[in-house]
Amino acid sequence: MNDSPSRRVRVRAPELIGKGGWINAGGKDLKLADFRGRILILDFWTFCCINCLHVLDELRELEEKHRDTVVIVGVHSPKFVHEADHRAVVDAVERYGVEHPVLDDPELATWKQYAVRAWPTLVVIDPEGYVVAQHAGEGHAHAIARLVEELEEEHTAKGTLRRGDGPYVAPEPEPTTLRFPGKALLLPSGTFLVSDTTRHQLVELAADGETVVRRVGSGVRGLVDGPAQAAGFNEPQGLALLEEGAVVVADTVNHALRRLDLATGEVTTLAGTGRQWWQGSPTSGPAREVDLSSPWDVAVFGGRVWIAMAGVHQLWTYDPRAATVAVAAGTTNEGLVDGPGDGAWFAQPSGLAVSADGERLWLADSETSALRWVDRDGAVHTAVGTGLFDFGHRDGAAQQALLQHPLGVTALPDGSVAVSDTYNHALRRYDPATDELTTLATDLREPSDAVLDGGDIVVVESARHRLTRLRLPQEAVRVASVAHRTQRAATEVAPGTLRLDVVFQAPAGQKLDTRYGPSTRLLVSSTPAGLLLRGEGAGTDLARELELDSSIPEGVLHVSAMAASCDDTASDGGSAAGTNEYPACHVHQQDWGVPVRITEGGTSRLPLVLAGMDTQ
Repeated sequence: MNDSPSRRVRVRAPELIGKGGWINAGGKDLKLADFRGRILILDFWTFCCINCLHVLDELRELEEKHRDTVVIVGVHSPKFVHEADHRAVVDAVERYGVEHPVLDDPELATWKQYAVRAWPTLVVIDPEGYVVAQHAGEGHAHAIARLVEELEEEHTAKGTLRRGDGPYVAPEPEPTTLRFPGKALLLPSGTFLVSDTTRHQLVELAADGETVVRRVGSGVRGLVDGPAQAAGFNEPQGLALLEEGAVVVADTVNHALRRLDLATGEVTTLAGTGRQWWQGSPTSGPAREVDLSSPWDVAVFGGRVWIAMAGVHQLWTYDPRAATVAVAAGTTNEGLVDGPGDGAWFAQPSGLAVSADGERLWLADSETSALRWVDRDGAVHTAVGTGLFDFGHRDGAAQQALLQHPLGVTALPDGSVAVSDTYNHALRRYDPATDELTTLATDLREPSDAVLDGGDIVVVESARHRLTRLRLPQEAVRVASVAHRTQRAATEVAPGTLRLDVVFQAPAGQKLDTRYGPSTRLLVSSTPAGLLLRGEGAGTDLARELELDSSIPEGVLHVSAMAASCDDTASDGGSAAGTNEYPACHVHQQDWGVPVRITEGGTSRLPLVLAGMDTQ
């Protein structure tokens, strides 16, 4: 497709509306007309989604480079009930360093106006108020940067580009000791080491959990080794003790593992290159030469450092003796599938803890709202949780119990495990002996981790910016049971055959990379599993006929699509591979969970846009 300015389809952008109002706008109620003359990029995101957080980081360079011509507006479109809480959205905007206006759209009004189907989605609007492109998923910053340059040139010539400052108004800084801390670790000295995530530091607190002993890190985003005052982190999270008295740090947005020498404060890099892992990149090898993707927590299990690799829905390991990394479990597909590690599915694993007897690695699988574990043979099991779209606060037998986006797990001495049930603002306890889930404490504000200290449990209250010490009660707190499903409008589909079309067009200047066989992949499944009578599984064609069981009135289609393209440097119309021995290649991947309702008169075709298409 030729996407030159003269051929670009012009569709008027709908108004921006959201019941939650505007954040980072200085109290103003912004309208689409306020952005006239600027290139506007809408980022439809939700703060639970790791892919959305990746896009926030991808956009930082573009935002800075084109600050006088481009305005980025986040449209927060919630998945979980907690994410519809305006206070939680305000917190998330600060937590992740969002430096542009954000529209809080708890009822998905603007999401529906723009026909968005997946998190994240980016929409580009030209200075005259027309939608010119829409991209689903992450990894599109290079294509958008190229489009921005074209739009700058086109609208400068037309006299329709307005330069100047944007509407972003920074919030006033808060003078708290910690700011959205992520994880904590009890050190042998009796002090606490805390990842002060939003301030890009590690903070050692005295035994009281309040007094600052020292800070490690300059407080400026960066991947910098060196002494405590000069070292650079980027939203660090998980912490674990190594045998030699050092601490391994999951440096999440740097896509790296770091090492803190507790005696000297010196910080070095153990694993990662600073680049994000993409499909097709190596999955094992020398630790400093392999890309990682948003490591969120770490734990030492079986002599290796296990890594909750939230960015690719996997568990990896780091071998300290060999200085190598490797995938231990997970396929990169997002979902909940148990079994041998190489076939298991995860969804943003975010918390790790080794059981008291050393036989299990517990994990908080946040997007499936699940508590899961890995045994000594590497097999994956689920204790609590059913999938991507069911969550809530329900105690009782594990098969019926519900969590809501937990981020932390803590092994207890009796073999049970405490779960930091983040979006329920609660601390829960699962007992394998009884196979039951109970509530230990409520009214915690986004707990993200907890550590044992004698007979107490010290909880990281991330959104209250503090550590909170609790005496574990003898009996669980009783709470009313609540169950939820993701609130997203279902697509009404006709009974019988449904044609699934994943629409992909390589971005301008690129072509499909077919040098080594098919360049596309499509994987389809459903919840419940019986919804699909035909069409489940993997294949290379991006179009597929699905047959739905009309006796099941509604469910969710899980679609994962991938396409590979390479830069086309040919001037004579030949293929990229034929004219450039080493073209730059890109992988475009997106996962969708599409709620469907079987209805007479519903659609018989489901189109999903994978990447880089001009709006038709």
